[in-house]
Amino acid sequence: MSMQEENQAGRSSRRSQFASEEQPRAMSLAGVSCLVTGAGGFLGQRIVRLLLEEEEALAEIRLLDKAFSEEVLGEFGKFQGKTEVKILEGDIRDVTFLHRACQGISLVIHTASIIDTLGLVEKQLLWEVNVTGTQLLLEACVRCNIQHFIYTSTIEVTGPNCKGDPIFNGDEDTAYESVSKFPYAQSKRLAEDSVLKADGQVLKGGGTLMTCALRSMYIFGEGCPFLLGHLDKCLLNRNVYLRFSRKEALVNPVYVGNIAWAHVQAARALQDPQKAKHIRGQFYYISDDTPHISYADLNYELTKDLGFGIEPQLPMPLTMLYYFSLLLEIVSFLLRPFVRYIPSTNRHLVTLLNTPFTFSYRKARNDFGYVPRYTWEEAKQSTGQWIASIVPQRRLYLKSKAA
Repeated sequence: MSMQEENQAGRSSRRSQFASEEQPRAMSLAGVSCLVTGAGGFLGQRIVRLLLEEEEALAEIRLLDKAFSEEVLGEFGKFQGKTEVKILEGDIRDVTFLHRACQGISLVIHTASIIDTLGLVEKQLLWEVNVTGTQLLLEACVRCNIQHFIYTSTIEVTGPNCKGDPIFNGDEDTAYESVSKFPYAQSKRLAEDSVLKADGQVLKGGGTLMTCALRSMYIFGEGCPFLLGHLDKCLLNRNVYLRFSRKEALVNPVYVGNIAWAHVQAARALQDPQKAKHIRGQFYYISDDTPHISYADLNYELTKDLGFGIEPQLPMPLTMLYYFSLLLEIVSFLLRPFVRYIPSTNRHLVTLLNTPFTFSYRKARNDFGYVPRYTWEEAKQSTGQWIASIVPQRRLYLKSKAA
């Protein structure tokens, strides 16, 4: 038996042992009608795929997004099982559309969100989608008697704060002073607050709404748009990744398959009245067994077998980089009446990328049985193979763009 097979066998054994000890058979999604928002996105696709692979089939899965690519539709079309799949293209800010999408549904998994680390998106649009869209969806749940709601939150609602205070192996009880003024982090915090406060609301037809939020670490894996962006810069830099975070700024990214699996595990647990009591109104940090590593070194670790390198140090000392980013922000502010200039970095991003910030998934394991489905070795191999497969086309794309 190969090492990978041994790892997989061990993992399966651990999962089945944990399942037999912790999870009653009632934890099933059999017959559930589920709406997944952001279903055409990086994470949404993986959640849908896992739901379609459930042994006990769901009654229906509705896939909601503003638009779906032909590739994504083709991927979902491969699953011809017992579960009915409906594609819903529309805007989460459209009340009539949301009401129609929610009719007859019993579970919502809300991943739809605009992710913006640079300030590229106008603040009003960010708010309308991330905050107002979430609130409208919660209102639709109350009107349509949807009992269960899972929200995809982010580690950025916690921090790091502007001082760059670190957290090592934190959990849901870790005290941390943070009031982020960065629009994306603010919007996710307000949306998460709306979700958790909505728990216990009386539904129009009786019963109560049960909600929870999963605070994900940085998500990597096949199809990750951030990995794609870093890869392009690496190829333009003669196959050497840019060093944008200190080696000692340790974080614990999560593999897309594992954060998707956490949503499925939480959804199953909400079907169990006893477990639902512990989960409802709570947020959970979701990580996995990815080694603690800096953001920049993660890129290198995933692709070093392909012959890629990484710059040994930051382009300038960290303090200087911080004030350089401040200077760019001032220039952007001064130019605002004349032209919209978005700097390639900002103080928030410099702090985010250079602050040690790691969290345990212990509470999620204890409360709803979350155990990572994929090992670090499997995640690394799958992601590395995906990157290797797209390198030739990215080279061609970058070459044509420069021509």
